[in-house]
Amino acid sequence: MVKSIRSVSVVVIAASFFFIGLIVASQLSLTPVTQAKNASLWTEGDTDYNAERPGSFADLAQELSPAVVNVSTTTAVKGGKGGPSSPFGDESLRRFFPRPQRPQKKSSLGSGFIINKEGYIVTNNHVVDGADEIVVILKEGDEYPATVIGKDAKTDIALIKIEPKNGLPITRLGNSDDTRVGDWVLAIGNPFGLGHTVTAGIVSAKGRELGAGPYDDFIQTDAAINPGNSGGPLLDMGGNVIGINSVILSRSGGNQGVGFAIPVNLAKIIVAQLKESGKVTRAWLGVMIQQISPEIQDSLELKTRKGALVAEVFKGSPAEKAGLLRGDVIVRFHGEEVSSQRELPTMVAFLPVGQKVEVVVWRDGMEKTLQVTLEEMKEETAVADSSGGELQEGMGLTVRNITPEIADQLGMNGTEGVVVTEVDQNGTAAQAGIRRGDILLEMNRKKITDVETLRGILESDKNRSSILFLVNRGGRTLFIAVSK
Repeated sequence: MVKSIRSVSVVVIAASFFFIGLIVASQLSLTPVTQAKNASLWTEGDTDYNAERPGSFADLAQELSPAVVNVSTTTAVKGGKGGPSSPFGDESLRRFFPRPQRPQKKSSLGSGFIINKEGYIVTNNHVVDGADEIVVILKEGDEYPATVIGKDAKTDIALIKIEPKNGLPITRLGNSDDTRVGDWVLAIGNPFGLGHTVTAGIVSAKGRELGAGPYDDFIQTDAAINPGNSGGPLLDMGGNVIGINSVILSRSGGNQGVGFAIPVNLAKIIVAQLKESGKVTRAWLGVMIQQISPEIQDSLELKTRKGALVAEVFKGSPAEKAGLLRGDVIVRFHGEEVSSQRELPTMVAFLPVGQKVEVVVWRDGMEKTLQVTLEEMKEETAVADSSGGELQEGMGLTVRNITPEIADQLGMNGTEGVVVTEVDQNGTAAQAGIRRGDILLEMNRKKITDVETLRGILESDKNRSSILFLVNRGGRTLFIAVSK
């Protein structure tokens, strides 16, 4: 009897494990999505993202490639010498029988795209800059000499033109502001001089600043871009140009999945001016600006780090005429918020010269609204170096009063301030970026007239958590602020 009960128990236990195994197996066979739905944790949506993924780029490539061109340039190399070398290696022979001068030429390749039937082509400035000859090669092999209509080094955009014999395929310009990170894109160009090549990827980021110029606002993509792609179009899935391929970041010189394109919305403004007058006219505010560091924020008691700090107001500029002051923080310009220092140059530059705009600044703990009439830019508005610095006793810094002789050597009109004569490379000043030859003009918005004045300010402000300096470096002023 006992044996039979044990047998039944074994059978029951075995059956239980069998059914438990079936349940576990059935759960394991479910996809994660199904398991999540069954657990009532899954929120169903209406979008099937897989449906947006193109099965092939072939139709787009076939349609768009004919409007993309190869740009070949030739530049004479000055000072080059040619001809066979003397078999004797005798300097006297070279003196009496000099080698014949033969001009040498350097060739390079880039890309471009046709924007209208008249033969206007957009490319990069660095593709055609300094070229003596420019030849445009169409996809089918037709070659045309090209002339430069205009170019702009600050945005790296150029407009060239050919005289077509027949009708030309053209590109459509899109809206780069509508482009989203993650969107599919195509790049068409002439990598390594191989001829028409199509690559695909996504928009990796927007608004990239690379230090290439004052109007950096690049679209970043992982679509393969290599030398020779410069000037070619970056296109969306509707076949519209959203950018001009311009820059790659690479340690090897080839594609590493980090390429950058100039937004087409910026290009539209530049190209229109180049076509009209062959040059770009920009508006000018007349300030030197810098980014607001955490130390500067603390020193100026700002609520946020948004805005552009005015480090210098140029004499006779629209800003000076309107009443802007050094130390103002520009928070709004022409009705738009200024989130960072790098946004302001673009906001200003492409407004009409002569336009009156409203500028809102943060000054002494409150907002102040000023009216500025923009003038034509004669010289690029500079952006100050925002590296921080610290000044305190024992920091490894030597200063001295500015004598008339020193002022004359430095090209200064007066002798106020103190000049940095020595910086210990192991001290905190050097680590912070203070340089020999810097002139310290203010500390915590108090004027420094000489070394004694500086010592007095240091003593009176010794309990402050941060220090703000005004430094003259190379004729330009900038704020430097640090925590103690």
